[in-house]
Amino acid sequence: MATFLYRLGRWSFLRRRLVTLLWVALLAAVGVLAAKAPAAPDDGFAMPGTEAQKAFDLMDERFPGAMSDGASARIVFVAPSGQKITATENQQTVERTVAELAHGEQVVGAAGPFKTGAVSQDGTTAYATISYDAKPGKVSTGATDALEQAAQHARDAGLTVDIGGTALMAGGEAGGSAEAIGMAISAVVLVITFGSLLAAGLPLLTAVIGVGLGIALITGLGSVLGLSSTTSTLAMMLGLAVGIDYAVFIVSRYRAELLDGYAPKEAAGRAAGTAGSAVVFAGLTVIIALAGLSVVGIPLLAKMGLAAAGTVVIAVLVALTLVPALLGFIGQRVLPRKLRNPRRAAAAAGAGARPNGGTRWARFVLRRPVAVLVGSVIGLGVLALPALDLRLGLPGDEAKPTSTTQRRAYDHLSEGFGPGFNGPLTLLVDAKGVPDPKGAAQQVADAVKGLPGVVAVTPAAFNQAGDTALVTAMPATGPSEAATTDLVHAIRDKAPGLKSATGATVLVSGPTAMNIDVSQKMNDALLPYLAVVVGLAVVLLLVVFRSVLVPLKAAAGFLLSVAAALGAVVAVFQWGWLAELIGIEQTGPVMSMMPIFMIGVVFGLAMDYEVFLVTRIREAYVHGEEPGEAVVTGFRYNARVVTAAALIMISVFAGFIGMNEPMIKMMGFGLAAAVAFDAFVVRMAIVPAALALLGRRAWWLPRPLERIVPDIDVEGANLRTEPPLPAAPGDGTGTEPARHSVGV
Repeated sequence: MATFLYRLGRWSFLRRRLVTLLWVALLAAVGVLAAKAPAAPDDGFAMPGTEAQKAFDLMDERFPGAMSDGASARIVFVAPSGQKITATENQQTVERTVAELAHGEQVVGAAGPFKTGAVSQDGTTAYATISYDAKPGKVSTGATDALEQAAQHARDAGLTVDIGGTALMAGGEAGGSAEAIGMAISAVVLVITFGSLLAAGLPLLTAVIGVGLGIALITGLGSVLGLSSTTSTLAMMLGLAVGIDYAVFIVSRYRAELLDGYAPKEAAGRAAGTAGSAVVFAGLTVIIALAGLSVVGIPLLAKMGLAAAGTVVIAVLVALTLVPALLGFIGQRVLPRKLRNPRRAAAAAGAGARPNGGTRWARFVLRRPVAVLVGSVIGLGVLALPALDLRLGLPGDEAKPTSTTQRRAYDHLSEGFGPGFNGPLTLLVDAKGVPDPKGAAQQVADAVKGLPGVVAVTPAAFNQAGDTALVTAMPATGPSEAATTDLVHAIRDKAPGLKSATGATVLVSGPTAMNIDVSQKMNDALLPYLAVVVGLAVVLLLVVFRSVLVPLKAAAGFLLSVAAALGAVVAVFQWGWLAELIGIEQTGPVMSMMPIFMIGVVFGLAMDYEVFLVTRIREAYVHGEEPGEAVVTGFRYNARVVTAAALIMISVFAGFIGMNEPMIKMMGFGLAAAVAFDAFVVRMAIVPAALALLGRRAWWLPRPLERIVPDIDVEGANLRTEPPLPAAPGDGTGTEPARHSVGV
């Protein structure tokens, strides 16, 4: 493989104009395709196989036009202090507000509080429900503006009015400013790392081109493959991450080869043959992690994973072809000015003979491998302890800042009616074929009303055919509390007995039940997902490193870093430690998608660092260095680059901590923590310590496996036998520097 990639990199360097033109033409063609493509369908958030989804599907069938998963808004009215909402003037204000919205854009129903009985017992609070014919996140700006305007009219009349529900859920992609901040910090880190604006700008440029091409493909093929705009979220995040990383790896190796005395075109070929091999297999591990999201059983996650995997494929191809081509235009200007002149470069090499930071750190670890290994494992283990108390859920309006109208509406409902009114349970009674459907529905309502934790049950509402009824049960506890989850399970446990007694099937649904089912499905999928992703990656790394112990060590280190990151998330977002420092006003369960999402994203990035760092160590070992010397060599050349890549990723993810949306804030914090733990504790401490203790045994491969496992030459051993290639006249790459070795 190294030889093939060497030739590809050298060819791209020499045919730089053709390669660049082809990529630009491809980007333009796909851009035109995306611009002319029909609008992509709505992904929705279907959860096949769950009871809540079955109930939603049956509602759509038995209540045509009702749109069971449509957006809704709850307008909460609170009377002035000392007054009742039922006072004539206040009641008229509420009714005017509901009437104002009843015929608004996308509105299919407006239920006022005085007709539905949605008035608190003390008479101070009431709420109206507005239903829309659009899904959450798809309500038009005109409809939400009308909602806000009507609420303001009621406020002007003296009432306290706030809006909750899903109608105000943002439909756009959040985090644009955070991505811009992350890119700016990335540029600063790259300039410091490379000491050259051209070297720093190249990874950013190629990453943007790769992501642009990937997003354009997703948009262009959206209607054909069923990929909506939400599918591109993960693709954009990971495309930028790995796109920058892979280009940084190629550029840093190219610089090292230049400083080692090779002509620019030869340096580009060798960079593609060595670092490029690491990029290929690092990319494969990321693709495995993303494609593995398909085993979770959630169509939206599967589409996001596969779309992001396609973007990673593009990032790998860009790194192997476009990056060497652009290096052909830059030549030796990729180096700092002081190193471009052979004499000054040789002088710098002599003056800088003292070990760099990576060398000093590796030697420190080699002197104390047991202490470093034990200390690192214990430290990550302690950080992981809170994860034992992990509670999954989908935080709602209760997790938003008190400055938002959604959070204030949630608090008003809790105070006026009880916290359970923020998460009502919808019971679907399927009485088709039952002799007495009304009697069956009443029996179901009476049975549920008698359960502990239920404070109210509404009368059954039948469909036109009279064979299916909806009953709403109000829990005593909030939607994200464990007691509410227990109540849902209690109702479902009672359903078989009710079917025997009445002949009717009872299904529990609604947003609260759906959130509980999502959390359960995510929890059930966690171990299979881990087994698939880690198992396939161990096999792949076994082929890359021709070792049994190195892949197992890599997988164990990854699990440690993810466990520590989950522990940190639980401590901050669930327990409330340091919550005020990052703007968390309300603790609650960890977002149910967080563990699987973190595993998929962080596993890919962690394996990037593992492959890039350890392949350089193995390269030195294969070329004759002792195990300890090989570790030092690997860190001398790659520690700084891995550190820079990790700082870039941490900056990108940490930028999302400042967002107001609690789920985005949690995601940014968790991913930043996981990358920090993996890069600076696992890869920089545990990896060298473990390799030092294992010695030559680290590269042991049983003889039966030696015959089976192909030797793909990731380390570029065959490149040592490649004949010197004379410089072509007029290649525009500058003078060849004197041969010397400087750590970069």
